[in-house]
Amino acid sequence: MPSSVQELVDLLDLEVIEDNLFRGRQPGTRLQRVFGGQVLAQSLIAAVRTVSEEFTCHSLHSYFLRPGDTRVPIIYDVEAIRDGRSFATRRVAARQHGRPIFFLTANFQRFEVGLEHQDPMPEVAAPEDCPRLGEVTPGSGRDTDEWKREWAALEVRYAGSSRAGGGIEDPTSSANVRLWLRVNGELPDSGLSQMAAFTYASDMTLLAATLVPHGLYIASPWMQAASLDHAMWFHRPFRADDWWLYDQITPSASGGRGLALARVFSRDGTLVATVAQEGLIRLHESSQ
Repeated sequence: MPSSVQELVDLLDLEVIEDNLFRGRQPGTRLQRVFGGQVLAQSLIAAVRTVSEEFTCHSLHSYFLRPGDTRVPIIYDVEAIRDGRSFATRRVAARQHGRPIFFLTANFQRFEVGLEHQDPMPEVAAPEDCPRLGEVTPGSGRDTDEWKREWAALEVRYAGSSRAGGGIEDPTSSANVRLWLRVNGELPDSGLSQMAAFTYASDMTLLAATLVPHGLYIASPWMQAASLDHAMWFHRPFRADDWWLYDQITPSASGGRGLALARVFSRDGTLVATVAQEGLIRLHESSQ
């Protein structure tokens, strides 16, 4: 994975092959499959590059179909579904070895003024006062040298959870996990760079939140975990290289799948995005 902000920026800079056709590079990594946030962000960039600059993405919905191969580039094929006066829609197919590995549909809107409301941000400690995630989640796999090397482009601080001793008690939710995140360095000022980097990071911890009620981690023995789908709604502009709060809950797990929802707040308390993901959380038979 990108070991620096510059490597992340380079990773999100797609090569143009033909009209509506792009090629995404791969980072140096020891992971056996492509990180979901990478194909998410690269697909979003491909879609953005086919719409007028007057339009901004307000939502995306996607499905992970097959594991991505980290050894070869990914081809992104964009289909213009609709170009209206207020909204535009794009569908992106990500392919490797002649087969689709991921589909994304993104909707865009011209800026307009409208009604405003938002949820309040929960009370949490400032990110500077919170420990790094790997320091407080032993057994999660996030305290290893390999994990730190793979995710060096991002900084993650633990702001509490409903695990034992995590400091959050909410009887209305199955589980809570709150994290402060930011890109670990300065990104370009463009809105696309900030949105794409946030999209990349958004896939990082949601699936882990669905395991909190069960006392498990992604790295737990006998655990098979993978993202199945991912949806995002972008409410207001913000910077991914400044701290943002990932306020995650998991309403349900069943059938070997777990659902996680997250509200995203900028440091000043503005609700800037909402994210949802369902993933595979399957225990191998040997653990039963």
